[in-house]
Amino acid sequence: MSSKNVMRSPADRLRHTILFELLLLLIAAPICMFVFGANVKTAALTAFSLSLIAMVWNYIYNYAFDRALIYLRGTSKKTPTQRVYHALLFELGLLIATIPLLAWSLNLSLIDAVLADLGFVIVALFYAYFFNLVYDAVFPIVDDTNDKHAL
Repeated sequence: MSSKNVMRSPADRLRHTILFELLLLLIAAPICMFVFGANVKTAALTAFSLSLIAMVWNYIYNYAFDRALIYLRGTSKKTPTQRVYHALLFELGLLIATIPLLAWSLNLSLIDAVLADLGFVIVALFYAYFFNLVYDAVFPIVDDTNDKHAL
């Protein structure tokens, strides 16, 4: 029996990141227009810039989180409680990177940018939890260490 640790492939992580951000982009731009009265160009550029930052963070964060799970538990499969921590920690890291961009692009004070980003985090937390739940069901991690066809 093999003790190989099973994680998502780099290609799978890239698919995850792109799908996550594309769907979130479709949510974020209209929110930006409605809540901040931003024009289409500003809302789209702001949402796209935030998306690029988030895609880089998403890839790095998910890799590190999975490595930590393997180190601590021997598997990268998440329990419901770990999914909550996963989403919360992801958003906290993203807040640090996105508040200055929001303040600048939407001409907000730092306090207003923090409040705006926190409001968006509430939406994004639910989105991240359910997106990852669905993604893991549609694209499960294949554990070939328990291959029933092996001799």
